[in-house]
Amino acid sequence: MVQRKKIMGALVTATVLMSLVAGCGAKTAEPTTASTAPQATKAADAPAKAGDGKVVVGFSQIGAESGWRGAETQSIQDTAKADPTIDLKFSDAQQKQENQIKAIRSFIAQKVDVIAMAPVVETGWEAVLKEAKDAKIPVILVDRGVDKKNEDLYTSFIGSDFIVEGQNAAKAMAEHLGDKGNIVELEGTVGASAATDRKKGFDDEMKNHPNIKIVKSQSGDFNRATGKQVMEAILKSPEGKDIQGVYAHNDDMALGAIQAIEEAGKKPGSDVKIVSIDGIKEAFEAVKAGKLNTVVECNPLLGPQLFQAAKDLKAGKQLPKWIKSNEDVFTGQKAIDALPNRKY
Repeated sequence: MVQRKKIMGALVTATVLMSLVAGCGAKTAEPTTASTAPQATKAADAPAKAGDGKVVVGFSQIGAESGWRGAETQSIQDTAKADPTIDLKFSDAQQKQENQIKAIRSFIAQKVDVIAMAPVVETGWEAVLKEAKDAKIPVILVDRGVDKKNEDLYTSFIGSDFIVEGQNAAKAMAEHLGDKGNIVELEGTVGASAATDRKKGFDDEMKNHPNIKIVKSQSGDFNRATGKQVMEAILKSPEGKDIQGVYAHNDDMALGAIQAIEEAGKKPGSDVKIVSIDGIKEAFEAVKAGKLNTVVECNPLLGPQLFQAAKDLKAGKQLPKWIKSNEDVFTGQKAIDALPNRKY
């Protein structure tokens, strides 16, 4: 009987001990509060988790072909970093469409809330955009569009009216030349919506100025070094012997062209009038130096608009198909006055 009591006592003691151990384990498994959570990682940098209230946005950037592109990337990254409700997954495509398609498929696999991209060209997106739509992930296009036949595959476009930009550039060129002269057109990346529409807008407006002739039109790929190389070749060609103007689809190509014109012994801004599009700070400095005549603005600071749109989508709101950015045209003193306030 004594032996039996000893055994029973041991069992009771063991049961109590197990209970205490289980209780400690349950307590340590409770979620940490905000006051006790580790502070090594900032909330804005922490990965988003289901139910934490963050909007997860996957963004595929074209690359870094120009100062304008760099300003857009900076705007998007800075805006996301400053907003603790946003988790940004950023991908640099290095100018290759296949890299963008791969990034978008990765975003789909990660089940992000919104996919955003600046498409390198207009065509070739149908399959991957359909995959995003089938996954019920809305797509926002930023600063460049896609083929119009794919309009039902994306939710909204945030950016400029490239056709109007081209028209404004043509009006400025006509004014600088007194409605007469030969000009060169430095086009952007072949197949990019910005290049296609800026050319269309310029050409359409030039129909109203029949005494201005485009003697040469060639792609400089939105790149300064390429723009310089193309301009050098044009100046050595028969068509380039007698030109009075250069229309560049972006500022970086215009700045490259300015270098080529100077090295050829001519004065950009006076011997050869130059009109470009974008509005980077260096272009405004070139206007101040008298080397560039007009800058048509294309606003790259789209981060705030992008993430507000993403939040609206997650909240169930409907977006307009086109969210336009505010822009202006800068010539002479107006550009000089605006220079101190340029952020890019």
